[in-house]
Amino acid sequence: MRSFIFLLLVFATLFSCGASGSGQASAKSDGPAENTDFKVQLNGLNSGQVYLIGFFAEQSFRADSANIANDGTIIFKRDEPLPAGFYYVYDPVSQAAVQLLLDKDQTFTFTADAADIPNTAQVDGNLDVELLYQNLKFEGSLQPQFQEIAAKISAVPEGSAAYEQYKATQDSLVAARKGHLQDIFDTYPNSFFTKFKYAGQNPEIVDVRLPNGELDKEKQVAIYRRQMFDNVDFEDERLLRTPVVFNKLKRTFNELTPQNPDSINAMATHLAEQAMDSPQFYKFIVNWITLNYEPTKTTLMDSEAVYVHMITNYFTYDRAFWSDSAQVYALQLRANEMAASLVGKTAPDVQAPNPDGELKSISEITAPYIIVYMYNPTCEHCMEETPKLVKFYEEWKSKGVEVFAIAVDTEDQEWKDYIKATGMNWINVFDPTNKAIYAKYFVDITPEIYVINPQRTIIAKNLKTNQIEEIINKDKENNS
Repeated sequence: MRSFIFLLLVFATLFSCGASGSGQASAKSDGPAENTDFKVQLNGLNSGQVYLIGFFAEQSFRADSANIANDGTIIFKRDEPLPAGFYYVYDPVSQAAVQLLLDKDQTFTFTADAADIPNTAQVDGNLDVELLYQNLKFEGSLQPQFQEIAAKISAVPEGSAAYEQYKATQDSLVAARKGHLQDIFDTYPNSFFTKFKYAGQNPEIVDVRLPNGELDKEKQVAIYRRQMFDNVDFEDERLLRTPVVFNKLKRTFNELTPQNPDSINAMATHLAEQAMDSPQFYKFIVNWITLNYEPTKTTLMDSEAVYVHMITNYFTYDRAFWSDSAQVYALQLRANEMAASLVGKTAPDVQAPNPDGELKSISEITAPYIIVYMYNPTCEHCMEETPKLVKFYEEWKSKGVEVFAIAVDTEDQEWKDYIKATGMNWINVFDPTNKAIYAKYFVDITPEIYVINPQRTIIAKNLKTNQIEEIINKDKENNS
């Protein structure tokens, strides 16, 4: 069911983004490229086929291919220019790769030795590619020094005289790298290379201290991640055809943001609002965040909270301009089905018949802790989990735990037979219309386990039986 939801996101429409960027032109040409006609000569290669690989957002794709001549010459010629962005020419045999930044200047020559491309590269006719290789060569010259000094730092005690000396050397290397880039930025402020490389820079780390003088690492990281996209020009759509935006998104959400819905939603709001006036960036960012936390693809306990936040706020009729009204309606409807059963919400009541036809409800249960168990009698995973939950219940019933089990997508006799076969001696209900649970407890993949505490708040969901004890004990500690 969830796969259907996210098909409606029509994520593929991202790739229909216009080819030309809206940023400033590179320094050489004021007009758009008329065609693509560039030659790459890699000395040391004399046969085979190479591929021209391009990027859009998080996807790489084959933009073109060409044969290698006997002298290592490779020619890419097209009547229509390539969309401005980052590309590389790749030889699958030698694994040689030539990185390219293509914008207005798509008629040029590139020559290098295949065995050492960065240090032997010569460019004629494309400033962005020339600047790219100036930077690659400089970075390559610093890399051994960085590695050497890092090894020395790790071998001495922090705070020692040797440590401080090595750290000063490391800082001077960082300053040299920054200075090299700043010289290029100042000399060629309108080049695509400058926009590309500047966007890729990380924020400066802010020194934030607690009242006692200790480093406030949590706040430091929070400031760092909120500044991650400050160098990205959201008006320059060329950047979407480079790895920069995706790499920053991935690092921001997967590494720098605490993996809980509140933190994720706060960062998502910050970034979506930052990109709001740039349609293609906004479209990519909100789709990526929503898909990144698609519940079947993440271990986040309450990923539905991220989904509901994103759909409710950003996949609206006025904001989701790439989707039609029917798609937006379906997404909003699905989010509404999830909204009542998020962790931290007051647990909804459910009233449905038991096997004897008597109405049973969650609100009638007096046990401090309630497990809502949603299952299907023919579900293989349910067949594995049900005996485990039965065993858990036998041990914990006397400790203040009750189970309210809701059968879904089954038939009356099949449900009753399953109860007898598995020994489910707790509260069992079944509503063949599903009206009793609609928009109350969301389930898309069975089995589904929710835990409700004495305050009748949902404290956990998407659990395995072996996790319930820890959840209950932690809640008891928090409320003791």
